Amino acid sequence: MRLVNARVQNYRSIEDSGEIVFENDVTCLVGKNESGKTAVLQALHLLNPLNPIKGKKTYDEVMDYPSRHSSAYKRSKVKEGPANVLTATFRLDDGEFEAIERDFGAGVLQRREVIVTKGYGSGISYDLPRHEEVAVAHKVSALQLPADTAKVAAGSETFADLLDILSKVEEPHSTVKELIAEIEGWRDQNLARHIIDDYLHPWLPRFFYFDDYNVMKGDVSIPNLREKQNNGTLTPADQTFLSLLATVNADLDDLENNSYEAMMRELEGAANGITDDVMRFWSQNKDLEVFIDVAPADPSDEPPLNTGPVVHVRIRNQRHRVTVPFDERSRGFVWFFSFFAYFSNIEVDENRATIILLDEPGLNLHATAQGDFLRFIQDRLADEQNHQVIYSTHSPFLIQPNRIDRVRTVQDVDNKGTKVSSEVYTTDSETLFPLQGALGYDLAQTLFVGPNCLLVEGPSDLLYLQLLSQACEAKGRSTLDDRWTVTPVGGADKLSTFVSLIGANQLNVAVLMDSNSKDRARVATLQQNGRLASDALILVSEVAGQADADLEDLFTDSFYLDLVNGAYKTKIKVGDLTAKGGRIVARVEKHFQEHRIAGGALNHYKPSAYLLREQVTLLPKLSDTTLVKASALFDRINALIC
Repeated sequence: MRLVNARVQNYRSIEDSGEIVFENDVTCLVGKNESGKTAVLQALHLLNPLNPIKGKKTYDEVMDYPSRHSSAYKRSKVKEGPANVLTATFRLDDGEFEAIERDFGAGVLQRREVIVTKGYGSGISYDLPRHEEVAVAHKVSALQLPADTAKVAAGSETFADLLDILSKVEEPHSTVKELIAEIEGWRDQNLARHIIDDYLHPWLPRFFYFDDYNVMKGDVSIPNLREKQNNGTLTPADQTFLSLLATVNADLDDLENNSYEAMMRELEGAANGITDDVMRFWSQNKDLEVFIDVAPADPSDEPPLNTGPVVHVRIRNQRHRVTVPFDERSRGFVWFFSFFAYFSNIEVDENRATIILLDEPGLNLHATAQGDFLRFIQDRLADEQNHQVIYSTHSPFLIQPNRIDRVRTVQDVDNKGTKVSSEVYTTDSETLFPLQGALGYDLAQTLFVGPNCLLVEGPSDLLYLQLLSQACEAKGRSTLDDRWTVTPVGGADKLSTFVSLIGANQLNVAVLMDSNSKDRARVATLQQNGRLASDALILVSEVAGQADADLEDLFTDSFYLDLVNGAYKTKIKVGDLTAKGGRIVARVEKHFQEHRIAGGALNHYKPSAYLLREQVTLLPKLSDTTLVKASALFDRINALIC
């Protein structure tokens, strides 16, 4: 079963998250501090926790129900019952779907999606629409019955009816006895409950949660750890240390009673194995390794380290030939090691998936090390081990600019609580900051990749160029040369700064800009002072057939309005535009202002994003006139390739 979407309600800062879509192997929850990212992850975790946090396995309405509505909830619960917290949709994989159809007949399931719900004071409920009559017919087909009984049994639509019929058969065949025993073994002799008990519940994915509190300590007092273990007060960090022991089938008794040399050999082997695993994804310093020792306690140390024996975990830097306490240096490496130590001892269940929840991982990692972490998530957890991964962050370096489809924004909205959205560009600026930072960092990294740099004004221009090139290629026309690095700069007013910056690196720079008189004046000085070659300024008007033109004017008016209508759910027609000539964007902007659509402001990016999303349907509808103009533009740009 694979998580498809979820909805969290009535949990801490979340009144109703809205639908959260998990369409990828990896999903990134982005939001500022205290926005509710942790609440989302913990609500998911408690559906079926693999590593319960402090033993917690259910939602607690006293601690978890949104406090500002708790009084009203106490009154409503009397009539309506406990509130739901999580509604999640899972999709059966091929093997699971085939197993149910093999046992109950082809067509017994109405769909592959299972809706799972869990709330306060209740267990887990499942909704899987089914055709019980199909299952009855499938079971009857394997029975040996008298002809008249077989005919009646074949007309049964429920197993209750079938069981009543079979119980009246005189001298029943063994196949009949076996089926009666099977049905009577089901909970309440109910097909739905049987499928839940024997199929769905054993397949329900488990959720593994990991945060900074799980990071292992460098010094551990064995008597103190044993006391917390007996009292049920182990911390997440303690659990991580115990997981490290478990990787070599050791426990606390072994540390106190076993041969020192044998125990050290086992622990060093485990530490070396985990370190080797970490080093596959740790590019910062390849000279690190983990060193473990067990020694008597020093009575002068602070409790609980004044009682022993005490396990000391240290990091050895082979380059400098020194060791440092595990939890005092190289926090990023410590996080990686702790995660591997904990996760490597998680009991594997081959019959169900594990969904990994990482809360603000790698906060202490350097920016480039966060890139290592992203590679670790994709290569190790998602691709190699086939886990779904959901992680939260407010770091721009933990967002992949080329995988914005993975991002879900998390925002605490006044009087509405935490909201989660796939529409990453429709939230507030503070929530968007990590995403903007990621795009800016990626831009800075790509500015100097390759000798040919084409500057455009905004991200919508980048999308239009890519999609038009794709459409032209499908028709055998000229396309944009792959050697161009297309870079949106965020507006015509920033072009001079970028041209100056890139020109200092002796790159071939060309500028494609919308052609209106105000913007043309801004870049004229670039050509006058030699920063930009005389032919390297390309105006859209050169191919658009009108004096003032944007890239959007390569489209027919009706096609661009289709994009606007699709993006904004409007029904604007060409005849509705009061301005009858000039740039189509300016005319639509005027219409938005006149009718107060979207607050009177047209977001240039949204129509281009809609075209990107619906390209399979929309690109074939581009007119020949549009493709001719686009091809001419690409020929003009490509002529400047060095």
